[in-house]
Amino acid sequence: MSAEQRLIVIDWGTSNFRAFLVDRQSGACLESRRSEAGLKALETTEFPHYCQAQVGDWREGGRVPIYLAGMVGSKRGWSEAPQLDLPVSGRDLAAHVVAAPGLENAWIVPGVKHVDDAHCDVMRGEEVQAFGALALSGTPNADCCLPGTHSKWARLHDNRLIAFTTLMTGELYHAVRFHTLPGEPARDEAPFDEDAFRQGLARAQGEDGVLHALFEARSRHLYRGLAAEQVGSFISGVLIGEEVRAMRATRPDLERLLLIGAEALRRPYTLALEAAGLEVTPLDSDAATLAGLAMIAEHHHAQ
Repeated sequence: MSAEQRLIVIDWGTSNFRAFLVDRQSGACLESRRSEAGLKALETTEFPHYCQAQVGDWREGGRVPIYLAGMVGSKRGWSEAPQLDLPVSGRDLAAHVVAAPGLENAWIVPGVKHVDDAHCDVMRGEEVQAFGALALSGTPNADCCLPGTHSKWARLHDNRLIAFTTLMTGELYHAVRFHTLPGEPARDEAPFDEDAFRQGLARAQGEDGVLHALFEARSRHLYRGLAAEQVGSFISGVLIGEEVRAMRATRPDLERLLLIGAEALRRPYTLALEAAGLEVTPLDSDAATLAGLAMIAEHHHAQ
């Protein structure tokens, strides 16, 4: 296979590096590599050298292009790429890619922002997955849920991203579990417990609000039989339940959505979303990243 038939796409975030060698015609992943060398692990000057070390043998002397998305394009990353104002299309992202300094034929994809008096929000990386999800599902319109450290809910219409909201669900889960008294029994790793998770979902709907519901991780552990190994799943249920409740309230017309994420996150989110009466189509986050970056690369190549 010639260099012109291949493409390298990289999702490079705060904590992880994921690279994929892709067949441009079919979109198939030919090979992948992963590491925990995210932004936190590298200095700015190290990015081109680390990237070349990871994927240099795929490049055929630089003829195979690289497209990078995620926090790699932030001020804390390799080189800052712009964040475009909504609405944004895949073609818009392709038109504003930034050459990655220090490495030939490598391009950083911009992020997006929504800034006005009513809403102020930013995103890097998830917009690529949202466009990839559209391509995989064969529809120009969709609502997407992208769970993670900072969960994103995105709305796309006519192949353009028109709205999104960030919710700090994953980061709050970590903070509550490891830095609060209610989370104390959940310090050790434990398997997902569906019963405890559903208890948390139910309490997130309580009249006393999410702040009380989180404290119930302690009181239920003391007096309602919530075992130490269930506390983490209960806290997860409360926080994901609150995320879904808030998004249902702000988007009352919502009936179905694409759930884009790793399998470990898709399971609890599917339970929460279906409990809220939503129809869920699950999609793998790696597949969405590949499809989105491949689409952006083709638009960029055609310009």
